[in-house]
Amino acid sequence: MARGDDDHAWTQVDALADEVAALGVAAELPYLAAQSDLGDPGAMADRDGRPFAARFRWIARDADYWRNRRLALEATLLHAARLIAEPFWYREGRVGTWRATRLLDGVDLAQVTPRTGVAAAIVAPVHLPGGRLGAVVWADEVPGDVAAVFAARGGEMYAAATRFLAAHAEWSAPRHRAPLQQLSAREAQCVRWAAAGKTNAEIGTILTLSVSTVRFHLRNAGDKLGAATRARMIQLATGHGFVGTLG
Repeated sequence: MARGDDDHAWTQVDALADEVAALGVAAELPYLAAQSDLGDPGAMADRDGRPFAARFRWIARDADYWRNRRLALEATLLHAARLIAEPFWYREGRVGTWRATRLLDGVDLAQVTPRTGVAAAIVAPVHLPGGRLGAVVWADEVPGDVAAVFAARGGEMYAAATRFLAAHAEWSAPRHRAPLQQLSAREAQCVRWAAAGKTNAEIGTILTLSVSTVRFHLRNAGDKLGAATRARMIQLATGHGFVGTLG
């Protein structure tokens, strides 16, 4: 891709960041935090390596939150974002979304407001290809009627968060990464059983294949996924949706 196209793509990322920030202001949730990969301890950055957090507004008492490299492991709202695939609202220890759900029932939210100053928030988890998880958090220090705001604007905010984080994830990824190749049915079967902890011999018995044939399919799957180890192959295959739920 030409340098001009690359610059245009990053200009779009910047515009999407501005859109996400503007939606928060319109929803009276003026403080904004975003991360396109919760597994990355570093801050989400623009094309020049400058953290987006440095240009987004956040609550003054914790303005340098993004310097905490353990944040994604310690922040309760981000833990909640790992448990559900849909956006949700938070208000002084309570959460809700646009449908009935039990997924957030076990999250202890009692200390979110005392520790962070966030009294109200809308959180948009964004699940990206490869098992990558990002999130956008719009927040305020004042506990307004965030449930009503969510009902009116949640869909628009979620869509904008998805566009922003998906674009950033793509353009911040290494340029040398090879395109994902499709696994054959046999390769996917072998990987699926490997993910369940089965040895090559056990997979051969289950699928009525020789051990050498199982090894061949797993080696091909690893090559297609760009994985050098069995563990990495299973991780990538799971993240890309080749491994379903075993009964």
